Amino acid sequence: MTCYSSRQAMLEKRGWTLRFLADEPRLTEAVEQYRGAGFEVHLEPVDPAACQQSSACTACFDSPRAADQFKLIFTRPA
Repeated sequence: MTCYSSRQAMLEKRGWTLRFLADEPRLTEAVEQYRGAGFEVHLEPVDPAACQQSSACTACFDSPRAADQFKLIFTRPA
C-alpha cells in the first residue's frame, strides 16, 4: 500500500515502523506475534483520502464498512 498520511509521518517520527495492512483473522494473528516477539503494537485505520492523493487503488475502501475492517499495523521495540 502506497498511502502515506501526515499521521503516518508523525508515528514514524515517534519510532513506529509501518509493517503492513491487514484485516481479520490475520490482523489478530499478526498483533499477537509481534507482541510475542517483544514489540509494542499500534493499529491505525486506513485513510482512503491519503490513498487517493497518492494515486493508489482505493477500491477496497470505497465502502466505509469495508475500510473499517482494515488496519495498518505499526510496531516499535518495547
